[in-house]
Amino acid sequence: MKMIFTALDKFSDFLKIIGAIALTSMMLLTVVDVIGRFFKHPIFGSVELVGFLATIVVAAALPYTHKVDGHVGVEILVRLLSKKAQIGFDIFTKSLSLILFSLITWQMFLYAKDIHETGEVSMNLEFPIYYIVYLLAFGMLVFSVTILETILGNIKQLRELKTK
Repeated sequence: MKMIFTALDKFSDFLKIIGAIALTSMMLLTVVDVIGRFFKHPIFGSVELVGFLATIVVAAALPYTHKVDGHVGVEILVRLLSKKAQIGFDIFTKSLSLILFSLITWQMFLYAKDIHETGEVSMNLEFPIYYIVYLLAFGMLVFSVTILETILGNIKQLRELKTK
């Protein structure tokens, strides 16, 4: 199991780099498009490309952000609880998150399959959208497994506290 989670951490770091490249590309594309519009030569399909790149950023950043606990959380009341209760509360909320994102992942894969079969493409560039949806679904899958890793780590922490 440890080997799987080590590979997941490395893959999460790789996705982080992909997300950073996509974010930088999004920024450069926007700058070049604005300059091009000033000279009456905008980049055709730039709005679609920025949307696709934003999806890549989200799919790539979620696992790493969760791994480093970078999400916003409200812990005013939770801090008042004992360490065991805090870990129990964390397990409960992360379990709900796992259920939610597992359902989202499943539905994203089904949606990608549907639009692949129907041949849906983007409006201007006529790029097959299912590639982007599959990519997002895969990012959500990695995110779900990362949540599971956190839950298992919290359960291990809780067991260690009980043995003390």
